[in-house]
Amino acid sequence: MSTNIGGLAWLSTILSFKAVQLSKFDYRLSNKLGTDLQKLRCRVNYHALKFTEPINKMGQELVNRMRKMGKHYVALHLRFEPDMLAFSGCYYGGGEKERRELGKIRKRWKTLHRNNPDKERRQGRCPLTPEEVGLMLRALGYNKDVHLYVASGEVYGGDETLAPLRALFPNIHSKDTIATKQELEPYSAFSSRMAALDFIVCDESDVFVTNNNGNMAKILAGRRRYFGHKPTIRPNAKKLYRLFLNRENITWEEFSSSVRTHQRGFMGEPREVRSGRGEFHENPATCICEDLEAKSKLQTPPRKFGKTDVDFDEVVVDQDIENEPELSDQDEDDDLIDPQFQHIVNDTSVDDDPLISDTPDIEELLSD
Repeated sequence: MSTNIGGLAWLSTILSFKAVQLSKFDYRLSNKLGTDLQKLRCRVNYHALKFTEPINKMGQELVNRMRKMGKHYVALHLRFEPDMLAFSGCYYGGGEKERRELGKIRKRWKTLHRNNPDKERRQGRCPLTPEEVGLMLRALGYNKDVHLYVASGEVYGGDETLAPLRALFPNIHSKDTIATKQELEPYSAFSSRMAALDFIVCDESDVFVTNNNGNMAKILAGRRRYFGHKPTIRPNAKKLYRLFLNRENITWEEFSSSVRTHQRGFMGEPREVRSGRGEFHENPATCICEDLEAKSKLQTPPRKFGKTDVDFDEVVVDQDIENEPELSDQDEDDDLIDPQFQHIVNDTSVDDDPLISDTPDIEELLSD
């Protein structure tokens, strides 16, 4: 009886204020709940909680502007902000200046232990650099005409860090480049509102690429599975790290083939993760495919990458083994490319790229 009375009191309070603020809490509930409870969680995760109308309106306007630039676009959650790199304890070759700058930021977290940067990279616990992300995408078949939306705060190293990615994908955009300062003014003073705009553009993208397995990436991966299995690419950082170390000693063909091999099970395919594995909000298997349209996508043939057919539907990865625990839930030009891969930008045209935008292959790759 007392529980019912308490529940009614809470309901009355919520209805009177018409809003509720939830503090951060441990949402990693068991995946072994009953089906009805799991479906309730899906209702909350993917239907009940919505952004306010101004955020939705601005977010959709950004999506529309990306759509006008090309038939498809890829969204990249870069996660290469100074605080992210500092928290991870990773090192990216910036010498004493980088160690000093990131070390100063690390002091914000009193409980952080000292990390071995080389070990962190070997274990796949570090975000890829913007250049590494670009090379991965080119190896997977995305040509330089693809429009890339970068969701990010301040990138460590600024334009200099982004230059190699821009050389690989000249059509790079962000909310700051496709919207005016006046349009963003109501949101720019609030990091959570700016993140919400990025969330909407990433959610609506044809392909979403995450560079860190944090909260935003996980909930987006879950939404994209739940609403029709739209592709979400997660770098297999542990395997790719070894490949990037050896990239100057192999040909581009060997490199791209290895990337495709290492990325099996990390491409957001419908049967990629066993039911019950991973966290529920990233893999809501209990509720997925109640929708007939989504269910039919389970029967679709494997996506094609140029002349290589990669059957990701047959690959099932145990994420608990392949992925180390996430590091952080903190919220918030041609000559710059390694000589080994100079020909990617200089010699690759729309006509000879492995995935040409007007062929069935790219249509299949970038389709919803």
